Amino acid sequence: TPKSLAAAIDQWKNRGWTPEKLPAGEDFAEGRGKALYTAYQNRLRTLNACDFGDLLLHNLTILSQNADLAEEYRRRFKYILVDEYQDTNVAQYLWLRLLTSSSGNVCCVGDDDQSIYGWRGAEVDNILRFERDFPGAKVIRLEQNYRSTAHILGAAGALIAANKERLGKQLWTEDDSGDKVRVRGFWDGDAEARMIAEEVEDAYRRGIPYKDIAVLVRASFQMRAFEERFVMLAIPYKVIGGPRFFERAEIRDAHAYIRLLQSEADDLAFERIVNVPKRGVGDTSVSKILHIGRENGVSAMQVVRHLMTTDELPGRTRTPLTNFVRDLDRWRDLLKTGTPHWQVMETVLEESGYTDMQKADKTSGQTRLDNLKELVQSMQQFDTLQAYLEHVSLVMDLERNAEEENSDGAVQIMTLHGAKGLEFPLVFLPGWEEGVFPSQRSIDEKGIKGLEEERRLAYVGVTRAKRDARISFAANRMVYGRWTTQLPSRFVDELPIEHVEPQSDTGYYNANSNPRPQSRWDDKPFSQSSHDTPGWKRAQASSNKAMYGDTGFGANLHGGNASARSNYAPARKAVVEGKARVIAPAPKPSGDWSRGDRVFHQKFGYGLVTAIEGNKLVVDFEKAGEKKVIDSFVEKS
Repeated sequence: TPKSLAAAIDQWKNRGWTPEKLPAGEDFAEGRGKALYTAYQNRLRTLNACDFGDLLLHNLTILSQNADLAEEYRRRFKYILVDEYQDTNVAQYLWLRLLTSSSGNVCCVGDDDQSIYGWRGAEVDNILRFERDFPGAKVIRLEQNYRSTAHILGAAGALIAANKERLGKQLWTEDDSGDKVRVRGFWDGDAEARMIAEEVEDAYRRGIPYKDIAVLVRASFQMRAFEERFVMLAIPYKVIGGPRFFERAEIRDAHAYIRLLQSEADDLAFERIVNVPKRGVGDTSVSKILHIGRENGVSAMQVVRHLMTTDELPGRTRTPLTNFVRDLDRWRDLLKTGTPHWQVMETVLEESGYTDMQKADKTSGQTRLDNLKELVQSMQQFDTLQAYLEHVSLVMDLERNAEEENSDGAVQIMTLHGAKGLEFPLVFLPGWEEGVFPSQRSIDEKGIKGLEEERRLAYVGVTRAKRDARISFAANRMVYGRWTTQLPSRFVDELPIEHVEPQSDTGYYNANSNPRPQSRWDDKPFSQSSHDTPGWKRAQASSNKAMYGDTGFGANLHGGNASARSNYAPARKAVVEGKARVIAPAPKPSGDWSRGDRVFHQKFGYGLVTAIEGNKLVVDFEKAGEKKVIDSFVEKS
């Protein structure tokens, strides 16, 4: 069921439903969906206006209710060509049927394996049932590919073959085989970003212009690590389809809050967030406060503190301003009493109502929340708030300098959805991990259908590469302020070994002691059917084999985290039933721990163990403060 009225109405219009045709099963707001939809349409009619969905729906209604008019347009348009047919919605399909019902002169061009816009109404079934809807239609498969090498096409073809709902095709090329698709596991997300940046530099030294290189991510929050790394190495880059990470509105809002905590004299920060989220402080009141401040040479916050004690502002404005100041004072006290700055940031976002404001936005709110979580995570890498803000200032200055024209262009960073239709000689595909790609949210909302669309998205990503495709995943990522162990994406397991080159940085393996648990997805509603493919069945049959290398998954699958690389036996690559696997490391026993032990952590540096809870250690790090970590994440020093 859609979570907002706007989303519900948009979905209904995509399916060609007017209020009177709304099925009983498509209810909303406890039975009020039809009434709300009717009221909305009546209001649009009163305003002599229509929304985007009406552009299709009104035409569909006119043609279906006026046979003579429909026939007139059939005579006018004797031949109809539809491009990107896999991206049409139900309303567009019905419109097409009305216009071609007498002649059948229709030509549709599309690729069912590239249907990736289900989230905005596209219906892949339109192309899957084309031959049934238009009997006698001739199907011409355009299987020769002029973009990618044979290895890239082989890897992409085997990957998409795991989807059941598809017409099926076999791409081929007269081009040479080229390099195999590289699949690489990393210790963590930062290591992944560092290595990709180094490989970009290496490619540039070998004569590949920056403009011929792309980094394609599943979600925008993944961009930050690459942006920061490219900035530090002076690698020119462009974020396609959206602003750079630190230029996003939600990030600027969060920074404004934290800047105002650091300095009440920051009028720009005050102006940005005094009424975000809405507090009832109008533009007129804000302008008055800023004017008084300029006239008297004081900050806006000083003016507000003064106005709180007078009657110069109406009560409806003075009350929210008073609450705003009290909130700022409380949050500033948290900083003064030693609460980590990133935790203060979390508190500000929650208590200010900013998080709730984003949750209420059912269109892009979740994306903004993901970006804010990434922001909080990035703040944890700095000892103080001042150090973090200096870093942000440096990064933004470098970004502005990097915007100067470069003869070799810039590396393109974009989401996989934004990359459709584009091509690059060298493509990096990071973050191929369960829950990230495929997206757990997509699977939870749409089940098997969502999983198959995610796989089509992976297919699109791989086939953006002309000569070189490089897939990567990380064993550990910081999620909600805690290090979590990540499983490689199931899509990695579906890549055929004959077209893939598994690589390893730290790769270690133990072939027998750490089988992949068959119950990994048993608690998901799609656990059996979503893996009902030959590749998955072979993987289950071979579950005593170790899998996915260089990242510590042998240990991770049984509840422990990967240890430092010195704790493992040498790496090996493996072929299991024709599928590519980078084999997982299996750690040696971590040993006994005692309070007072001095340890070293790759992220937090040196510290002392202050408490022990099973395999979790509470460590007082010299620079990062007190953290709770898994024992296998640290070494005795």
